[in-house]
Amino acid sequence: MASLFPRRLLGRRNRATQTERVRERKHEGFLRYANFRWAKISGGLCLLVITSYALIDVTPRPNGGSWYGYTLGTIGALLILWLTALGYRKRKMTRDAWSLKAWTSAHVYLGLSLVVIGTWHTGFQLGWNVHTLAWALMMLVILSGLYGVIVYATLPAALSNNRDEMTQMQMLEAIRAFDRQLHAAAQPLSPEDTAPVLASLDEDPFAGGIRARLSGRYPKDATAAALRALSLAHGGNADARQKVIGLLSQKEAALARLRAHLRIRAMLEIWLYVHVPLTFALIAALSAHIISVFFYW
Repeated sequence: MASLFPRRLLGRRNRATQTERVRERKHEGFLRYANFRWAKISGGLCLLVITSYALIDVTPRPNGGSWYGYTLGTIGALLILWLTALGYRKRKMTRDAWSLKAWTSAHVYLGLSLVVIGTWHTGFQLGWNVHTLAWALMMLVILSGLYGVIVYATLPAALSNNRDEMTQMQMLEAIRAFDRQLHAAAQPLSPEDTAPVLASLDEDPFAGGIRARLSGRYPKDATAAALRALSLAHGGNADARQKVIGLLSQKEAALARLRAHLRIRAMLEIWLYVHVPLTFALIAALSAHIISVFFYW
C-alpha cells in the first residue's frame, strides 16, 4: 500500500504541471505566441530570400524588373494586402490557430519580413520615383508598427500601476471633491489669496492639447500656480491658508495621476493616427507602382 502514495503524488504533480502550462499558454503575449511560431516562419522566409538572392545570377544585375524581382514584388504586394486585413479581422472572434492573438503575431513578424522582401525586391536600385516612394512608405509603416509593438508591450503595465485600481471617472471625481473642499476652505482668505484658488477651480483638467498630453508638461497649470502663490503669501488668515495649501497639494497629486493616465493613453493611441494613414498611402503608392510597371512592361 505504501507504494501507492508516490504514484499519487506523481500524478498530482503532473496535473499541476499541466495546469501551469495551460495558464502560461492563456497568458502568453502575441509576440511569444506558440513558442514564437511566426517569428520562426518570418526568419525562415527572410533567410530564403537572402540565400536565393546570393545564389541566383540575374543579368545584368538584380533589379525589380527581373523575373526574380517580379517574384519578390508579387510576394511582398500580396503580403501587404493580407496584413492590412488585421483591422477587419479584429471584429471577428475565433480561437486556436487563427485567433486574434495568432493573427496579430503573424501581422507583426510577417510585417517585419517585408524589410527584406521589399528591399531585396528593389535589387537596391533606389531613386526619385514612385517605386522608391512605395518602398519608403512601406518602411515608415513598419517603423510606426514597431513603435506600436513597443508601447503595447510596455505601457499597459504602467497604465495599470498609475491608475491604482481607479477608473478615469473616479480620478475626475476625486479632483471635483478637492474643488468642493477648496471652495469652502477658501472663504476666509483675502481677495488676493482667493484669486489663484478660483483660477484653480476654473481649471480644465483636459486643457493643454495633444502636445501637453504627450509631453506631460502643463506650463499654465493653475493649481501649481495657486500653490506657489499661497506658499509665498503672508498675513491674513494663516490657518485657513495652510488648510487651502494642503488641499491644493492633494489636488495637484490627483491631477498628476490623471495627466499621467492621459499621457500613457495618448502614447498607446496616437501611433494608430500615423500607422493607419501611412498604410493607406502605401497602398495608393503600391497601386501606382504596380500599374506603372505593367504599363511600361
